[in-house]
Amino acid sequence: MSRFRRVSVQQAQTFQVINGVNCMKIKLLALAAVTAIGVVAINQPAAVAHHAFSAEFDANLPVRLGGPITRVEWINPHTWIHIENNDPEATRDPGPWMVEGGTPNTLLRRGINRNSLTLGEDIVVTGYQSKDRLCEPTCRANGRDITFPDGRKLFMGSSGTGAPRDGTDATEPGQ
Repeated sequence: MSRFRRVSVQQAQTFQVINGVNCMKIKLLALAAVTAIGVVAINQPAAVAHHAFSAEFDANLPVRLGGPITRVEWINPHTWIHIENNDPEATRDPGPWMVEGGTPNTLLRRGINRNSLTLGEDIVVTGYQSKDRLCEPTCRANGRDITFPDGRKLFMGSSGTGAPRDGTDATEPGQ
């Protein structure tokens, strides 16, 4: 004897309606709700430490730093180039500095890649110091331009985030 019993179409329709509610409609509404929640959750901005220039750096504190690259952090949302500032023409404290650059994608489009930034290579960076001016544990700056030993000068900042427009970035309006 079969474990399944035959039911008529009318009986099947009766099983789909429980207490006057159509089960298929409930399932579709539940699926729509879960999908909507998923779409909203995916489209929410990530809670990362991204910021506008003016939130962390001071346009009135320009810096010139120079020295060997000691470390490079090629991560989102910003790259960080660590240098040992020993340039005699430096405008700020000697010692270790962390220089924030644009996103890795921005630097790649500007011609800076992982092979461009070799440890120990002397570079000169111009930019702006952090508002807090603290150098504990390391001084921080936002980099505007990076100059390599061969004289190449590349823009490494992020225009449109509140950084001063000084004509260095060829993509700025009016250039």
